[in-house]
Amino acid sequence: ASKFQVTELLTSYRAKAAFTCEAWPDAGGLADLFAKMKAEITALGEDKLYNEIEFPLAQVLADMTRTGILVDRQGVEEFGLRMRTELSQVLARIQMETGSTSFNPNSPKQLGEMLFDTMGLPHGKKTQRGWSTDAETLEALRDYPLVEDILQYRAYQKLNSTYVEGLLKVMGEDDRVHTLFNQTEARTGRLSSDNPNLQNIPIRTELGSQLRAYFIAKPGWVLVDADYSQIELRILAHVTGEDIHRSSAARIYNLPPDQVSPRIRSSAKAINFGIMYGKGAYSLSKDIGVSVKEADAFLKSYLAAFPKVSGYMDKTIADARACGYVSTLFGRRRALPELTSTNHNIRASGERMARHTPIHG
Repeated sequence: ASKFQVTELLTSYRAKAAFTCEAWPDAGGLADLFAKMKAEITALGEDKLYNEIEFPLAQVLADMTRTGILVDRQGVEEFGLRMRTELSQVLARIQMETGSTSFNPNSPKQLGEMLFDTMGLPHGKKTQRGWSTDAETLEALRDYPLVEDILQYRAYQKLNSTYVEGLLKVMGEDDRVHTLFNQTEARTGRLSSDNPNLQNIPIRTELGSQLRAYFIAKPGWVLVDADYSQIELRILAHVTGEDIHRSSAARIYNLPPDQVSPRIRSSAKAINFGIMYGKGAYSLSKDIGVSVKEADAFLKSYLAAFPKVSGYMDKTIADARACGYVSTLFGRRRALPELTSTNHNIRASGERMARHTPIHG
């Protein structure tokens, strides 16, 4: 069991029900469980983490869950009506373009056969179930009108089913959504939320970002939106002692700062984050749209420009192999049995997790 499981149990139950023995007949067993796990926390030297961060946070999250966030129900319903109208119009175009009223764009098999067998469009990999029609494959074919409509159809359907119908389903009589925040779900220690997940409300598309306008404050109050600036890079700078900021681009490409173009800055940002998440040349090449050879050269240039980063990453992996875990700055541990696996892919995955967990967590 996780050493913070008791906290999670208390948090989730406090948010969902009155704490009575009638509601939870086994509640008395928590005292023994708490004593056992508290002793383990002390033995691991994590009392400060528990007392000053995790437990106070559990109380805050329980209050957040109980309070909920107000949603404009009428606005969401009207947005859903727009989505269903758009879906009908796009589906009509798709059926006209394919010449089939029975064509189902939700069927990967039918879609693969239509695009790659019937229409002869450039295809990707083929599995036992047919041609791959994943998002990456379709994005590469977006210039074709039919594919553009298929992608639009998927986007409208996702917005309507996940966010419109999903929100309306869990909205209380008070027009509030009482999502449950989890502090022990993600192994790095980051928060997650479910029923519904309020951490993935769309923002990158114009239509999807409109959904955020329906999360509102009660009359006389305002919502405040705050975000850290380049927080992960700042943490990396702290743990390595390097001065890592926007000048990364100039140092990687050996250019004066005033000659760093937006495209080069974007590539440098991808490299910065790719380094932290343990990405190799192949993954990075897809992120920044260059060849694997060029991406490999970028990585080498970066590590040459910031030698302490490379040293930190190597030491982190070595330490994790020696003791079986990595720790965040505040001492939260993540066990990494993957590092001792005989399977190369699993072991490589463990190395990536060792590199990014102290930063991500």
